[in-house]
Amino acid sequence: MNDQPRPLTSHLEELRNRLYWVVGAWLGLSLIAGAWVEQVYEFLMHPAIGAVQARGYTLITVSPPELLFVYIKSALLAGFLGSLPITLYQLWAFIAPGLYSNEKRLAIPFVLCTTLLFLGGCTFGYLVPFPFIFEYFLSLEAEYVQTQWTTQMVFAFMWRLYMAFGIAFQLPIVIFFLALARIVTPQSLAKGRRYAIVVMFVVGAIITPPDVISQVMLAIPLILLYESGILISYLVIRRRDSRTSEIAEDS
Repeated sequence: MNDQPRPLTSHLEELRNRLYWVVGAWLGLSLIAGAWVEQVYEFLMHPAIGAVQARGYTLITVSPPELLFVYIKSALLAGFLGSLPITLYQLWAFIAPGLYSNEKRLAIPFVLCTTLLFLGGCTFGYLVPFPFIFEYFLSLEAEYVQTQWTTQMVFAFMWRLYMAFGIAFQLPIVIFFLALARIVTPQSLAKGRRYAIVVMFVVGAIITPPDVISQVMLAIPLILLYESGILISYLVIRRRDSRTSEIAEDS
């Protein structure tokens, strides 16, 4: 750990420089996505578009600039997802001076694992629950109700789903840092497994529509991630205890 205090202005200047990198990467990749923005929107919104087209419907717009704004937001979302590794690295680099030398070596694993888990959550949602979610909403249609979704409504709902699944899949990372900080242990996690499972199904009920299939499709991977978190916490504590023993023997 760096024991030398730094003035507040130095921290603020470093934060500003790192924000430049984050925003620059985000905007740069968003501009690249903007060159194929129609294809980007169609790809990101495919679970909804596919469900709508399967019923012979199309998305609609209700204001002149709506489609333009949605295309811009789609490019920004694609840019955010693409710049995630840079954003996470800049975050780690900002807090690194306050870490021990052995903790600083976790930078690359942290960036890779967090990025892969976030994108993995988005990909899982995209391929499995999202189509079921939109098919469920369409199934609510009655004789006196015809579905007409706007491009803005679909995008607003989809980006929340992407964020929800991406963040939910960060569970192993959260457990890792809790174990590193000695807040949780494998024993406490295993003991609380039944409560965690209930929480997973509650989260599935909140994020997905109120049908059992969608809830289970989200709850199962969350439970598996929780179990992997127990293993991760075991490895973290085992390595920490081993290092403590080595230090005690050397002294």
